Amino acid sequence: MTIRRLFKWYLIAPVAVAGFALFIAIGGWIVMRLWNWLLPPLFGLSMITFWQALGLLALSRILFGGFGFGGGHPNRMSPQDRERIRQRMGERFCRTSEESQKSTISTDTSSSLK
Repeated sequence: MTIRRLFKWYLIAPVAVAGFALFIAIGGWIVMRLWNWLLPPLFGLSMITFWQALGLLALSRILFGGFGFGGGHPNRMSPQDRERIRQRMGERFCRTSEESQKSTISTDTSSSLK
């Protein structure tokens, strides 16, 4: 690395870290304000602190959004793989429904013969 590029990284890295921290802090503040504005009057829940809001934000991210690695989960299957899976699922479900219809028809006819 050249001196100029190294110097550039020394300037960019602290700004990036500060921006990331600010982004998380604003998200926690928004969650805290929304919780304290809506939930205590509506449901009688207690108010939360900023740190509890950050914990709630992290928990909801883990439960509902994953960790964010992988870039949004693009379609990893090729069109051929997708078509093969469709055919297998169609065979499996069509066969099951046809067999259940046949068994239903055979039990209906056998019970009507009695």
